[in-house]
Amino acid sequence: MGLFSFTQEIAMDLGTANSIIIHNDKIVVDEPSVVAIENKTDKLIAVGTPAHMMEGRESPGIRTIRPLRDGVIADFNAAEQMIRGMVKMVGSKRRWFSPSLRMVVCIPSGSTEVEIRAVRDSSEHAGGRDVYMIYEPMAAALGIGLDVEAPEGNMIVDIGGGSTEIAVISLGGIVSNKSIRVAGNDLTADIQEHMGRVHNLKVGTNMAEQIKINVGSALPTLENPPEPFIVTGPNKMTSLPMEVPVTYEEISHCIEKSITKMEAAILAALEQTPPELYADIVKNGIYLAGGGALLRGLAKRFTDKIRIEFKVAEDPLHAVAKGTGVALKNINRFNFLIR
Repeated sequence: MGLFSFTQEIAMDLGTANSIIIHNDKIVVDEPSVVAIENKTDKLIAVGTPAHMMEGRESPGIRTIRPLRDGVIADFNAAEQMIRGMVKMVGSKRRWFSPSLRMVVCIPSGSTEVEIRAVRDSSEHAGGRDVYMIYEPMAAALGIGLDVEAPEGNMIVDIGGGSTEIAVISLGGIVSNKSIRVAGNDLTADIQEHMGRVHNLKVGTNMAEQIKINVGSALPTLENPPEPFIVTGPNKMTSLPMEVPVTYEEISHCIEKSITKMEAAILAALEQTPPELYADIVKNGIYLAGGGALLRGLAKRFTDKIRIEFKVAEDPLHAVAKGTGVALKNINRFNFLIR
């Protein structure tokens, strides 16, 4: 990309928890989907990691916003500011003018017309000249390296922060899909609620997230279990400091309900699948992508329950973003991109 490059091409995975931008086949931005805005002037103060560090620690003059909820834009103005701020992180310092932007953005497969339009408008307001959209499960399939145009059924389960996307893909299209608003954030909320109810301990969202990363498990028995995680916080009744060791068995019980909802959604998507494609899925297995795929024991639990092998993608966190990057390089070839 030289000084006189007129079109800048970027692929963007707008996630509820993290947003990733790919430019020239490389991940150039991987930041939390948070913005910090000044209350009086509505001026943008920080985007990504600096804004995430302010979360829960704001002074009255500042508010932090997560513009996406359940995988879709909940705050239009904040989303536009966030996309603009993240696109700026890509730009080279030597440019005298800003080039026109060609973007591929991924969206949940259960998006309504209004939600799709919100993504398009936010992207255009942030400087996108040509905006294309791709459904998340399709992007995940491309990122995993599947041949989405083959006459063969592949099933993807993409567990993000705000939504779980389940889709059967064949011949470049989504044959059956199920999108549920139960995902990583719900597991975090379950942990937060459990700590308050069982241990009388006040826990913030970031601490609940840490518990999930350190001792989160979908099974009550694991082959190589993690060490108990020590949680420090105030007692809900007395406000005195407490230290509570949390084990993975305890967390597996408290997130049980949300995991069961995911299982039910996967079974519902399989129910709608034509028999020929169902046979392909049994043969090929089901692929898990998204941050939720990293939960200990999840693939094994799904395999035992549904009796089809579940495989965790090689880099589940970046599978959707990488697939969006593949779509960007093949804009003219893939007819499943939404213009």
